[in-house]
Amino acid sequence: MTITSPSLPSLFQAQFEASRAQPEVPLALRRDRVRRVRALIDAHGSALAEAVQADFGVRAPQLTEVADLFVLRALTSQLDSHLPSWMKPVRVRTPLYLWPARGRLLRQPLGVVGVISPWNYPLQLALGPAVTAMAAGNRVMLKPSELTPHTSALTARLVQENFSPDEFCVVQGGAEVAAEFATQPFDHLFFTGSTAVGRKVAEAAARNLTPTTLELGGKSPCVIDGSASLDDVAVKIVHGKLLNAGQTCIAPDYLLLPRGREAEFERAWQGAVGRLFPTLEGNADYAAIVSDRHLARLQSMVHEAVDAGARVVEAAGPVGQPAQTSRQMRPVLVFNPPLDGRLMREEIFGPVLPVLTCESAEDAIRVINSRPRPLALYWFGSDATARDKVLAHTLSGGVTVNDTLMHIAHEGLPFGGVGESGWGAYHGETGFLRFTHTKAVLLQSRLAMGHLFYPPYGARFQQVMGLLKRWL
Repeated sequence: MTITSPSLPSLFQAQFEASRAQPEVPLALRRDRVRRVRALIDAHGSALAEAVQADFGVRAPQLTEVADLFVLRALTSQLDSHLPSWMKPVRVRTPLYLWPARGRLLRQPLGVVGVISPWNYPLQLALGPAVTAMAAGNRVMLKPSELTPHTSALTARLVQENFSPDEFCVVQGGAEVAAEFATQPFDHLFFTGSTAVGRKVAEAAARNLTPTTLELGGKSPCVIDGSASLDDVAVKIVHGKLLNAGQTCIAPDYLLLPRGREAEFERAWQGAVGRLFPTLEGNADYAAIVSDRHLARLQSMVHEAVDAGARVVEAAGPVGQPAQTSRQMRPVLVFNPPLDGRLMREEIFGPVLPVLTCESAEDAIRVINSRPRPLALYWFGSDATARDKVLAHTLSGGVTVNDTLMHIAHEGLPFGGVGESGWGAYHGETGFLRFTHTKAVLLQSRLAMGHLFYPPYGARFQQVMGLLKRWL
């Protein structure tokens, strides 16, 4: 079902009224909503994967299974298992001067949560935040990307069949609908997408004082230490960079390589590409770029770097230039592109890997810290001292050491950005708490001694304060 823009306020109002009529959402209902999402995935996973394939042109169902559906299954299983403990009130130690009062934290739903999701992982990044928000007891409105129309339409139909509109609904439409969506007075607005659009979402939400979680892009560096074996490193970098053809927010965005090891890395990279993707065009394991416009953008960025004197290396193999019908872009290394060029200013979101050579770890740290805070950082090597130095002197949303992407798969680790790569984190209990209001409650005792602090202030007050000053 397509929801048109004029109905947005009425949809929101229905969820708003339902959330206020039921501020306390019991465990059984929360679990029921989580299980309905899980049943939807289990029953229609193949159809959803086919819809994603139709949107991309080329994207293996196995990729959707591991990167979207598997992640959602793991998430729903964790939510179902841990909800009883996460929902419990938390006792808080009471300071001596407030005895015998008791303190506790109550975890309550926020109310209505809006989710604006992207196209690159159109199931995981839509249903993941939505089901987490429902586990926290909220009503959810989802605006999926218009760039994946088949997936968005099927998701909308399945949600409509399994949820009432005042529980969970999907709003379809283009950029103008997304803009109006962001102006609704949600209790929380969750956005995944580019930094540029994230700024607009934050501005729209601020007019209603709506708190936001922004999961944005970021130029995530890959640091190779001198102690690293490049053959081992290259396979993991190629996997992280070429998963979904680089259309991943935490894909390695640029590489910091010890100077003098360029030829060695190039050979290792070529071998790793050939090992994981023996062919490119027509290989269902190697995803297509989502649209002609996105492909043209990537090619333009590479051409700009070449014109500025960068050295470009394409993946070897029998495949020529990509057919426009497939949009499967050949992987590219770009050695030492200009730092002020688009490749080093914009998030790439494709199979293009800039390589910057560095003299030392300090040199790599300077490059990273001269740029906006990245969403992820990857470090490769066996020197623990060098590793800890890079981790201590840089700031990023998350880190994986001696691999790429894997920190996002650990549900016990919060996932989110910092600075221009976003704010707020989710996954696991962190995600549950992101969509929860933690209310402070003090239970006063009839034996309380608070009257000792009441006016009129006199000798007794001075004695009490003198005792507390010495004690504290």
